[in-house]
Amino acid sequence: MNLDDLTDDPEDTEHTAAERASAASRSTWVSVGVNLLLTFTQVTVGIFSKSQGLVADGIHSLSDLVADFVVLFASHHSKKEADEDHPYGHQRFETAASLALGLLLLAVGVGMLWSAFRKLEAPETVQQVHIVALWVAGGALVAKELLFRYMLAVAKRVKSSMLVANAWHARSDAASSLVVGIGIIGNLAGYPILDPIAALIVGFMVTKMGWTFGWDALHDLMDRSVDEEEVEAIRRTLTETRGVRNVHDVRTRKMGDMIVVDAHIEVDATISVEEGHDIAVEARQRVLQRHRVLNLMTHVDPWRRPDLDHATPAAQTPT
Repeated sequence: MNLDDLTDDPEDTEHTAAERASAASRSTWVSVGVNLLLTFTQVTVGIFSKSQGLVADGIHSLSDLVADFVVLFASHHSKKEADEDHPYGHQRFETAASLALGLLLLAVGVGMLWSAFRKLEAPETVQQVHIVALWVAGGALVAKELLFRYMLAVAKRVKSSMLVANAWHARSDAASSLVVGIGIIGNLAGYPILDPIAALIVGFMVTKMGWTFGWDALHDLMDRSVDEEEVEAIRRTLTETRGVRNVHDVRTRKMGDMIVVDAHIEVDATISVEEGHDIAVEARQRVLQRHRVLNLMTHVDPWRRPDLDHATPAAQTPT
């Protein structure tokens, strides 16, 4: 699967913020249970079977536990209603959680890389692992892949980018368990150095995933616009509203999984202020109903008249 295939539906009217938070809580508690079991099993067996790769994978699972609690914390706070200090609500707790997930993965990945490099500098210290490590790595691979598919299904159903991030976090774990399994097989076949090499690859994968999530979340916190396809869908809804002659200057910024929009709508210049206001209200209601838009601020312009919002200072000066 490709992460680009998981873009949110621009016209989602089925799920409220509370429903998304509830889905996030349920799926994340499942992840907590799986990762708790995997962490204990992988680290314990990895130590006794002398597999650095399995221990690294266990530490990765431990980071997942912390990440799961970050998601639970963000899910709890993001469903709070708007208040005086947060007039647009608390949806950006989800974005902050994605940033925290990214930083956590980045830190864990760098730690894995450092540990693996240390082993590769002294290959004579690498020991042959016990075959039980291979069975545990295989079991972890199956468990993480099943967890990924479950969490991704929930994320796509409720259209939550935070849950998508956490699901792909689980997929990275499955990939890392696969690499660790291959390294253990190589070690058992008489190539001990393959176990720390597997740990090195896992560290690189975790670091890359952390950078991607962290960088995307940082841009969202800096008011990055949604993709052009979604902007065009919102513009089309505005244009199709009764009384709207044209639309321009549609600006968007993400607020968690929701969107805040500013738009200029053009109406007949000969109608009354009240009629223009009614058109703007209808346009706003249509957008809020058809799209995952938290708020739409409309500016009414006269159709086919000079637009003073874009005029130069000289042109605005009375003669």
